[in-house]
Amino acid sequence: MRPLQISLLVLVFMSVLTSYGQEETDDYLEFNDRNNVVHGVYVGINMGLGEIDGGNAYNGGLKIAYVANQQFEVGFASNFLYSEQDIYNNSLSRYEDLIAVYGGLHLEPIFFSKRRINLSFPLLLGAGAVGYVDNKFRNDESYVEDLTEDDIDAVFVAEPGINALFNISRYLQLEAGVKYRFSSRIDLPPTRITRINGFSAGIGVKVGIFNMGRNRYKKNVQ
Repeated sequence: MRPLQISLLVLVFMSVLTSYGQEETDDYLEFNDRNNVVHGVYVGINMGLGEIDGGNAYNGGLKIAYVANQQFEVGFASNFLYSEQDIYNNSLSRYEDLIAVYGGLHLEPIFFSKRRINLSFPLLLGAGAVGYVDNKFRNDESYVEDLTEDDIDAVFVAEPGINALFNISRYLQLEAGVKYRFSSRIDLPPTRITRINGFSAGIGVKVGIFNMGRNRYKKNVQ
């Protein structure tokens, strides 16, 4: 009887482990003391809509970043901005819109990174150039504006924001959020706009590997 009892006990123990393993948990069995360092890299594109001095502003951006432990991003971001201002330029006898290009350091702390939806606070610190173009630019794709040094001005930008990040897979992430752009003063004729400050809301997609370098000695309890 004793061997039979032992065999039944083993079978019950194995069945309990099997049924427990079918439930997804955040627990791990660790087989060694190696640190579970998770790295990631990605390329992202985004687009948004906002406002500058009462006029619609459209922006698009590109960023490349390294992700540390799915908790912090650091990289480079660049943005293109176009705003429908319809400001009349007396010297050129035309209506003009605002255009800007800027880029710099991208920083983004991430919270709740182990969940399907994360919360993050991106920050761009950089510089670029601002200028005015004929408003024909937005209606005629073949129109080319010849800008000189007198038509553009340097600008420094700080752009904090808040994002919701949606983890679609190990290689794909979507984002949606709002941000506010602070800029240094610009001095360009016509001089109605002195800064390109303003809110914007946008969406984006990130493509890369967000959790490479996982510890193979750590296994999900399933």
